[in-house]
Amino acid sequence: MPTDASRVAPYAALTAVFAGVFIAAGDQTVVVTILPQIMRDMQVQVNELDRASWTITGYLLGYVAAMPLVGRLSDIWGHRLVYILSMLLFMLGSIFVALSDDLSVLIASRVFQAVGAGALVPVSIAIVGDLFSSENRGLPLGLLGASAEAGGVVGPLWGGLFVKFLSWQWIFWINIPLGAAIIALTFLLLKPSPRVSARVDFIGGAMLTVSLATLTLGLARVDSPDVLMAIYLAATAAAFVLFLVRQKAAREPLLPRAMFRTWAFRAANLTHFLVGGALIIGMVTIPLMANTVLGLAPIDGGLMLVRLTAAIPVGAVLGGVACSRLDYRVPTIAGLVLMALGFWFMSGWDASIADPAMSAHLVTAGLGFGLVIAPLALAATNSVRTSDRGSAAAMITATRIVGMTVGLAALTAWGTGRFDTLVAGISLPFGLPGETPEQVAQRMQEFNDRLVNAGLTVFNDFFLVAMALSLIAIGVTAFMAWNSKRNAI
Repeated sequence: MPTDASRVAPYAALTAVFAGVFIAAGDQTVVVTILPQIMRDMQVQVNELDRASWTITGYLLGYVAAMPLVGRLSDIWGHRLVYILSMLLFMLGSIFVALSDDLSVLIASRVFQAVGAGALVPVSIAIVGDLFSSENRGLPLGLLGASAEAGGVVGPLWGGLFVKFLSWQWIFWINIPLGAAIIALTFLLLKPSPRVSARVDFIGGAMLTVSLATLTLGLARVDSPDVLMAIYLAATAAAFVLFLVRQKAAREPLLPRAMFRTWAFRAANLTHFLVGGALIIGMVTIPLMANTVLGLAPIDGGLMLVRLTAAIPVGAVLGGVACSRLDYRVPTIAGLVLMALGFWFMSGWDASIADPAMSAHLVTAGLGFGLVIAPLALAATNSVRTSDRGSAAAMITATRIVGMTVGLAALTAWGTGRFDTLVAGISLPFGLPGETPEQVAQRMQEFNDRLVNAGLTVFNDFFLVAMALSLIAIGVTAFMAWNSKRNAI
């Protein structure tokens, strides 16, 4: 039956919403497979790969930076309206990307495109809150999480198909008719969302946006620290302090202070931050390990990672179903236990790891990541007032991305130092006077074995760190108790 927020049955009304999230998530990962063609067309050399990688990093920057501001705007202007405006921004950014003939312009266009894409997930979470009562939000939030994760999985495959039969620009041109159809369906299937009578704290929003943007820019340079990195991180600290001062002084702050008074909201955000850190460790380490110490081709490394990422949407749906029957701490803890277990198995991998054990370990962790999606979103949005739901949804979404950003930076910095320590004293075995070819070959094999063992040790340590983050998150989850009397709907 239709609700006050929809013109048709709630799940039918969410069809367009889920489709938009799926497409936006796909564009986040699609560049992985089309980057070589982009570099060829724009005459970017291989030694400029660090610059070209900003087509991915820039999307992450735009995705997270404006999210809290857009979340608050959705509460004040209406969730449906902001969803449509966000899709329009995403479409406009897609046009800019498709028309780009210079790498710097393309990167800037990707940032712009990602501002619209990043808003879609939290606003969609808020729309679920408009359509369903608190006890019935688990499954739709699980489906929403599954849509986002499935888009990320399909993105590289989608890009590969387009590059094979068309040019890379068509990946972005196709967003225009798809986006137009999604906007039309959203307008037809959803009624205007409730609005809050309040002012938008654009000054606070600008401060927080600058803080998140400079944090991303600074941490992206952690593999080669320099003065610019120090400037970015100093700007991050300054902007964040100014934001906190503004939050305290503003009559209607960007992030309503009432949200942070509930243990459930605070615990859910900290848990999501830790989950983001663990997730990025898995997503970076698995293909890197495959392409180095395991000696697999890049495509094999990608397929190896898909075994983890493909299980996430399945876990998301299961977590959503569980939330409709259980305290949402139960599926969250179950998911975190599976994550920890999967990473513990991976920490024991050696160069001989193979199926079925490898797939079992990856799927275990993937199901765990999926299980936590719906309950964490519920813990954050069900514990705040109805008028703050968009802000809460933006916050819970942003914390995972910030966790991924910080986790990647820490992984890069610590991993490099750890590897250097392990290979200290290992020198290239040049031939010595009087040595036979067999002796030289033997010493070369010993040299390679020591390097492989050093790499395995680093990768195994990475997995242990991810396991530790998962276990710490279990302790935080205990504070996600939800008092139904304080829940708005």
